[in-house]
Amino acid sequence: MTTVATVRKPAISEGPAETADIVIIGAGFSGMYALHRLHNDYRVVCFEAGDGVGGTWYWNRYPGARVDVESMQYSYGFDDDLQQEWKWPELFSAQPELEAYANHVADRFDLRQYIQFSARVNRLRFDEDTNRWHVHTERGHHVTCKYVVAATGSLDATNIPNWPGLESFKGQTYHTSKWPKERVDVTGKRVGLIGTGSSGVQAAPVLAETADHLYVFQRTPAYSMPSGNRPLEPDYEREWKDNYAARRAVMYQSPSAVFLDWKARPAADYTPEEQNRILEEAWKSRSAFQLLISFSDSLTNRKSNDLIAEFARQKIRQIVKDPSVAELLCPNYPIGTKRPCLDCGYYEMFNRDNVTLVDVRTDPIVGITPTGLRTTSASYDLDIIVFATGFDAMTGSMTRMNVTGVAGIDLRDRWHAGPTTYLGTFIAGFPNLFMVHGPGSPSVLAQMISGGEWQVNWIAGVIDEMEREGFERIDTNLESEERWSAEVNTAADATLYRSTDSWYVGANVAGKPRAFMVYTGGFDKFCRICTEVQRSGYRGLDRTK
Repeated sequence: MTTVATVRKPAISEGPAETADIVIIGAGFSGMYALHRLHNDYRVVCFEAGDGVGGTWYWNRYPGARVDVESMQYSYGFDDDLQQEWKWPELFSAQPELEAYANHVADRFDLRQYIQFSARVNRLRFDEDTNRWHVHTERGHHVTCKYVVAATGSLDATNIPNWPGLESFKGQTYHTSKWPKERVDVTGKRVGLIGTGSSGVQAAPVLAETADHLYVFQRTPAYSMPSGNRPLEPDYEREWKDNYAARRAVMYQSPSAVFLDWKARPAADYTPEEQNRILEEAWKSRSAFQLLISFSDSLTNRKSNDLIAEFARQKIRQIVKDPSVAELLCPNYPIGTKRPCLDCGYYEMFNRDNVTLVDVRTDPIVGITPTGLRTTSASYDLDIIVFATGFDAMTGSMTRMNVTGVAGIDLRDRWHAGPTTYLGTFIAGFPNLFMVHGPGSPSVLAQMISGGEWQVNWIAGVIDEMEREGFERIDTNLESEERWSAEVNTAADATLYRSTDSWYVGANVAGKPRAFMVYTGGFDKFCRICTEVQRSGYRGLDRTK
């Protein structure tokens, strides 16, 4: 299904400052829902850096880009007609369908009239005298507003390591998160893919199909599970549509905002034969993520986790014919503590004659050359380099906007030792600024569309109450941030997440302070905490008239 975008007059013009009640930053799924939820009651303007809607699914056009949550779940739930009428072609939809869905929603709910496209926000300044934010874009827009909703995304700020000679390469370079709209033809080309996280795992098999040779430069192997993607069966689609209301309710009460078969018993309750049967069923299920929740203590008990991890490693050894390559592909950290991947033939790809795995943990990349790249022991001639090197996750999209709050404090200075927030939504000293999926929220550990909908509804409720009761400012304080940081850390300490270096702690970006940035206590518990804060008279928040 495709939708032709409607071209409208920009929501605001360039030039002198204009006024709005609310500025929304980002027209991804959370930003679009914020527009839908707020535009009837407030004058709302949305700034979007791209020239279209969709956020993640606008920017990530790399070969093989595909959602890793079932399409029937990875969709809006706020409008029943929308979820009944939209048809997904596959169990796990590819990027073009997800972008088409985003465009359909923008047109169906007439959202484009509020969006200024190709307008990256590059300055946010809070004026204490007027209690207003000044929002600037690279194109020269200047809007003053009472509230800012930052729906900037957890995985938006591109990360490319600063290797020597990066600018000298004479071939073509691409980052998976900034892939061009035009088709990139790798036919007959020597391609170097750097990075084997989710994007690299998805892109590699597709690149290998036509490249003369694909070199996969791997620092840390990923646990990847087969997606089992296939056309969406009509009966399965009908079952979901007949039960959407009940299943959405279950999703909101689950730790990950996903409808899965959550297990209530630890691994030790089962015999070895039963354990293996449960894991085999999970590996072959509609969502191989079921593997990660095969036992109730999968992410809290190292022995239980080791069972699952070794099961996954044995699958790799069975699939990859070269034992030495298979061992390089076997992770040695607890499964689930780095972002797990779903794939379509990733491990099978290493059985191809035109694919070479290069272990850059033992043989690091030392520089880019005019003709390729060098490791400590070898040089590789390449026509194309694909950087699947991820993001300055959780914080980068905020810190790169040059945000200053009360008394001119720069957000980068506030977060110099790591991000601190209250409820993953508020930052002390930055009044009336709300983050969706911010550091300290469940963010990427919960299904992002449903999680975003819930957070936007909560934020909108706070704004509505502010306006009804005549408040001008809402802010948190350092004490509340400290308490929430303790909650985030306590939740993480109860799991195995801290045992692994990952982008959850900023380990992928050189010089970034290490801090656990995702709330692991569960999406369901997060929702209960936020609801109680509001019902209790905004505990931990200061509202002033």
